[in-house]
Amino acid sequence: MTRPTDDDRTGGDDHRNDHDPILALREISKAYGDVTALSGVDLSVEPGTIHALVGPNGSGKTTLFRIALGLTRPSSGSVDAPADGIGPGFQRANFYRDLTVAENLDVFAALTGADDEAWREELCSTLRLDRVRDRRAGDLSGGFGKKLDLALALLNRPAVVCLDEPMGDLDDVSKTNLLDLLTDYRDEGHAVVVSTHQLGAFADVIDHLTVLHDGAVLVDEPRAAIDLGEHDSLHDLYVARSLAAERDATGDI
Repeated sequence: MTRPTDDDRTGGDDHRNDHDPILALREISKAYGDVTALSGVDLSVEPGTIHALVGPNGSGKTTLFRIALGLTRPSSGSVDAPADGIGPGFQRANFYRDLTVAENLDVFAALTGADDEAWREELCSTLRLDRVRDRRAGDLSGGFGKKLDLALALLNRPAVVCLDEPMGDLDDVSKTNLLDLLTDYRDEGHAVVVSTHQLGAFADVIDHLTVLHDGAVLVDEPRAAIDLGEHDSLHDLYVARSLAAERDATGDI
Protein backbone atom coordinates (compact mmCIF):
# COMPACT_ATOMS: atom_id res chain seq x y z
CA MET A 1 0.00 0.00 0.00
CA THR A 2 1.33 3.41 -0.92
CA ARG A 3 1.19 5.99 1.84
CA PRO A 4 2.31 9.64 1.86
CA THR A 5 5.75 8.74 3.18
CA ASP A 6 9.25 8.01 1.94
CA ASP A 7 9.02 4.36 0.87
CA ASP A 8 12.31 2.59 0.24
CA ARG A 9 10.88 -0.87 -0.25
CA THR A 10 12.95 -4.02 0.16
CA GLY A 11 10.91 -6.41 -1.89
CA GLY A 12 10.37 -10.13 -1.69
CA ASP A 13 9.32 -12.71 -4.22
CA ASP A 14 6.11 -14.59 -4.87
CA HIS A 15 7.65 -18.07 -5.25
CA ARG A 16 6.41 -19.69 -2.05
CA ASN A 17 4.21 -22.63 -1.20
CA ASP A 18 1.57 -23.07 1.47
CA HIS A 19 4.15 -24.21 4.03
CA ASP A 20 6.43 -21.18 3.65
CA PRO A 21 6.21 -18.11 5.88
CA ILE A 22 4.35 -15.23 4.28
CA LEU A 23 6.93 -12.81 5.72
CA ALA A 24 10.49 -13.73 6.67
CA LEU A 25 13.28 -11.50 7.94
CA ARG A 26 16.59 -13.32 8.25
CA GLU A 27 19.71 -12.29 10.17
CA ILE A 28 18.61 -8.65 10.21
CA SER A 29 21.13 -6.19 11.63
CA LYS A 30 20.86 -2.43 11.62
CA ALA A 31 23.37 0.12 12.90
CA TYR A 32 23.11 3.88 13.07
CA GLY A 33 26.71 4.97 13.30
CA ASP A 34 28.13 3.38 16.44
CA VAL A 35 24.68 2.44 17.75
CA THR A 36 23.40 -1.07 16.99
CA ALA A 37 19.61 -1.14 16.80
CA LEU A 38 19.25 -4.77 15.67
CA SER A 39 21.70 -7.66 15.76
CA GLY A 40 21.02 -10.86 13.80
CA VAL A 41 17.25 -10.83 14.23
CA ASP A 42 15.07 -13.50 12.60
CA LEU A 43 11.31 -13.05 12.25
CA SER A 44 9.13 -15.64 10.50
CA VAL A 45 5.40 -15.00 10.11
CA GLU A 46 3.06 -17.81 9.05
CA PRO A 47 -0.20 -17.38 7.12
CA GLY A 48 -3.32 -17.64 9.28
CA THR A 49 -1.65 -16.34 12.44
CA ILE A 50 -1.65 -13.32 14.70
CA HIS A 51 2.00 -12.68 15.56
CA ALA A 52 2.78 -10.34 18.46
CA LEU A 53 6.06 -8.41 18.53
CA VAL A 54 6.81 -6.91 21.94
CA GLY A 55 9.72 -5.41 23.80
CA PRO A 56 10.69 -2.50 26.04
CA ASN A 57 11.34 0.96 24.64
CA GLY A 58 14.55 0.90 22.63
CA SER A 59 14.38 -2.85 21.99
CA GLY A 60 14.34 -2.43 18.20
CA LYS A 61 10.64 -3.08 17.46
CA THR A 62 10.11 0.08 15.43
CA THR A 63 13.30 -0.42 13.44
CA LEU A 64 12.35 -4.02 12.66
CA PHE A 65 8.85 -2.94 11.63
CA ARG A 66 10.22 -0.27 9.32
CA ILE A 67 12.56 -2.82 7.73
CA ALA A 68 9.67 -5.27 7.22
CA LEU A 69 7.65 -2.51 5.54
CA GLY A 70 10.55 -1.46 3.35
CA LEU A 71 10.85 1.99 4.93
CA THR A 72 14.37 1.35 6.28
CA ARG A 73 17.15 -0.71 4.71
CA PRO A 74 18.93 -3.19 6.99
CA SER A 75 22.69 -3.01 7.35
CA SER A 76 22.70 -6.75 6.64
CA GLY A 77 20.24 -9.59 6.29
CA SER A 78 17.36 -10.33 3.94
CA VAL A 79 13.62 -9.67 3.74
CA ASP A 80 11.20 -12.00 1.95
CA ALA A 81 7.82 -10.28 1.71
CA PRO A 82 4.75 -10.71 -0.51
CA ALA A 83 5.27 -9.26 -3.97
CA ASP A 84 2.03 -7.30 -3.71
CA GLY A 85 3.16 -5.61 -0.50
CA ILE A 86 2.19 -5.44 3.15
CA GLY A 87 -0.71 -3.54 4.69
CA PRO A 88 0.98 -1.03 7.01
CA GLY A 89 -0.66 0.44 10.10
CA PHE A 90 1.39 3.16 11.74
CA GLN A 91 1.66 4.19 15.38
CA ARG A 92 1.17 7.76 14.22
CA ALA A 93 -1.82 7.64 11.87
CA ASN A 94 -0.74 8.25 8.28
CA PHE A 95 -3.19 9.55 5.68
CA TYR A 96 -4.02 12.63 3.62
CA ARG A 97 -5.15 15.13 6.23
CA ASP A 98 -6.72 17.62 3.83
CA LEU A 99 -9.02 14.96 2.38
CA THR A 100 -12.17 13.62 3.99
CA VAL A 101 -12.38 10.10 5.35
CA ALA A 102 -14.33 8.99 2.27
CA GLU A 103 -11.84 10.66 -0.06
CA ASN A 104 -8.92 8.94 1.67
CA LEU A 105 -10.65 5.59 1.21
CA ASP A 106 -11.27 6.41 -2.47
CA VAL A 107 -7.65 7.42 -3.07
CA PHE A 108 -6.17 4.35 -1.40
CA ALA A 109 -8.67 2.06 -3.11
CA ALA A 110 -7.51 3.45 -6.46
CA LEU A 111 -3.83 3.15 -5.52
CA THR A 112 -4.10 -0.45 -4.35
CA GLY A 113 -6.79 -1.75 -6.69
CA ALA A 114 -9.16 -2.40 -3.79
CA ASP A 115 -12.56 -2.87 -5.44
CA ASP A 116 -14.47 -4.91 -2.84
CA GLU A 117 -17.20 -2.47 -1.79
CA ALA A 118 -18.72 -4.93 0.69
CA TRP A 119 -15.37 -5.27 2.49
CA ARG A 120 -14.94 -1.50 2.54
CA GLU A 121 -18.37 -1.10 4.09
CA GLU A 122 -17.61 -3.81 6.65
CA LEU A 123 -14.42 -2.01 7.66
CA CYS A 124 -16.24 1.31 7.99
CA SER A 125 -19.02 -0.24 10.03
CA THR A 126 -16.77 -2.28 12.32
CA LEU A 127 -14.41 0.64 12.93
CA ARG A 128 -17.35 3.07 13.18
CA LEU A 129 -15.98 5.26 10.39
CA ASP A 130 -19.37 5.45 8.71
CA ARG A 131 -20.35 8.30 11.04
CA VAL A 132 -17.37 10.46 10.03
CA ARG A 133 -17.16 9.75 6.28
CA ASP A 134 -17.48 13.41 5.32
CA ARG A 135 -15.17 14.79 8.00
CA ARG A 136 -11.76 16.16 7.05
CA ALA A 137 -9.22 13.54 8.14
CA GLY A 138 -7.00 16.15 9.77
CA ASP A 139 -9.90 17.07 12.08
CA LEU A 140 -10.44 13.54 13.40
CA SER A 141 -9.86 12.67 17.03
CA GLY A 142 -6.92 10.43 17.85
CA GLY A 143 -9.19 7.40 18.04
CA PHE A 144 -10.89 7.96 14.71
CA GLY A 145 -7.54 8.80 13.11
CA LYS A 146 -6.24 5.42 14.28
CA LYS A 147 -9.34 3.70 12.88
CA LEU A 148 -8.87 5.35 9.48
CA ASP A 149 -5.23 4.27 9.44
CA LEU A 150 -6.28 0.69 10.24
CA ALA A 151 -8.95 0.72 7.52
CA LEU A 152 -6.39 1.87 4.95
CA ALA A 153 -4.02 -0.93 6.00
CA LEU A 154 -6.74 -3.55 5.47
CA LEU A 155 -8.54 -1.99 2.50
CA ASN A 156 -7.12 -4.20 -0.26
CA ARG A 157 -7.12 -7.38 1.88
CA PRO A 158 -3.34 -7.83 1.88
CA ALA A 159 -1.93 -11.27 2.67
CA VAL A 160 -0.13 -9.76 5.67
CA VAL A 161 -0.69 -6.60 7.69
CA CYS A 162 1.85 -5.07 10.08
CA LEU A 163 0.18 -2.88 12.69
CA ASP A 164 2.16 -0.68 15.07
CA GLU A 165 0.29 -0.14 18.36
CA PRO A 166 -3.14 -0.73 16.79
CA MET A 167 -4.92 -0.28 20.13
CA GLY A 168 -3.55 3.24 20.60
CA ASP A 169 -6.26 5.88 21.27
CA LEU A 170 -9.10 3.36 20.86
CA ASP A 171 -11.99 3.15 23.32
CA ASP A 172 -12.90 -0.19 24.89
CA VAL A 173 -15.73 -0.92 22.45
CA SER A 174 -13.49 -0.19 19.47
CA LYS A 175 -10.73 -2.39 20.93
CA THR A 176 -13.15 -5.31 21.16
CA ASN A 177 -14.39 -4.70 17.61
CA LEU A 178 -10.81 -4.54 16.34
CA LEU A 179 -9.87 -7.83 18.02
CA ASP A 180 -12.90 -9.49 16.43
CA LEU A 181 -11.97 -8.03 13.05
CA LEU A 182 -8.35 -9.18 13.27
CA THR A 183 -9.22 -12.70 14.45
CA ASP A 184 -11.69 -13.07 11.58
CA TYR A 185 -9.02 -11.78 9.19
CA ARG A 186 -6.57 -14.33 10.60
CA ASP A 187 -9.11 -17.12 10.28
CA GLU A 188 -9.48 -16.32 6.57
CA GLY A 189 -5.81 -17.27 6.16
CA HIS A 190 -4.18 -13.85 6.38
CA ALA A 191 -1.26 -12.99 8.66
CA VAL A 192 -1.48 -10.19 11.22
CA VAL A 193 1.65 -8.80 12.89
CA VAL A 194 1.11 -6.45 15.81
CA SER A 195 3.80 -4.47 17.57
CA THR A 196 2.39 -3.52 20.93
CA HIS A 197 2.99 -2.58 24.55
CA GLN A 198 -0.49 -3.92 25.35
CA LEU A 199 0.29 -7.64 25.22
CA GLY A 200 -2.51 -8.38 27.66
CA ALA A 201 -5.09 -7.10 25.18
CA PHE A 202 -3.93 -9.63 22.58
CA ALA A 203 -3.07 -12.53 24.91
CA ASP A 204 -6.19 -14.55 24.08
CA VAL A 205 -5.84 -14.27 20.30
CA ILE A 206 -2.14 -14.40 19.42
CA ASP A 207 -0.63 -17.50 17.85
CA HIS A 208 3.06 -16.56 18.07
CA LEU A 209 5.09 -14.32 20.37
CA THR A 210 8.40 -12.64 19.59
CA VAL A 211 10.09 -10.59 22.31
CA LEU A 212 12.95 -8.25 21.48
CA HIS A 213 15.46 -6.93 23.99
CA ASP A 214 18.34 -4.59 23.13
CA GLY A 215 18.06 -5.40 19.44
CA ALA A 216 18.12 -9.20 19.83
CA VAL A 217 15.44 -11.90 20.03
CA LEU A 218 14.71 -12.91 23.62
CA VAL A 219 11.64 -15.11 22.99
CA ASP A 220 10.34 -16.52 19.71
CA GLU A 221 7.75 -19.25 20.24
CA PRO A 222 4.31 -20.37 19.10
CA ARG A 223 1.79 -19.52 21.81
CA ALA A 224 0.97 -23.19 22.36
CA ALA A 225 4.62 -23.95 23.14
CA ILE A 226 5.05 -21.23 25.76
CA ASP A 227 5.09 -22.49 29.35
CA LEU A 228 3.95 -19.77 31.74
CA GLY A 229 5.57 -21.59 34.65
CA GLU A 230 5.03 -19.60 37.83
CA HIS A 231 3.61 -16.62 35.97
CA ASP A 232 -0.10 -15.85 35.84
CA SER A 233 -0.19 -14.42 32.33
CA LEU A 234 1.72 -14.00 29.09
CA HIS A 235 2.30 -10.36 30.01
CA ASP A 236 3.82 -11.32 33.37
CA LEU A 237 6.12 -13.82 31.64
CA TYR A 238 7.23 -11.19 29.12
CA VAL A 239 7.99 -8.65 31.85
CA ALA A 240 9.90 -11.22 33.93
CA ARG A 241 12.01 -12.34 30.95
CA SER A 242 12.75 -8.74 30.00
CA LEU A 243 13.76 -7.79 33.55
CA ALA A 244 16.00 -10.86 33.78
CA ALA A 245 17.68 -9.91 30.50
CA GLU A 246 18.17 -6.38 31.81
CA ARG A 247 19.81 -7.69 34.98
CA ASP A 248 22.07 -9.99 32.96
CA ALA A 249 23.12 -7.10 30.74
CA THR A 250 23.97 -4.82 33.67
CA GLY A 251 25.42 -7.50 35.94
CA ASP A 252 22.83 -6.84 38.65
CA ILE A 253 21.71 -9.71 40.87
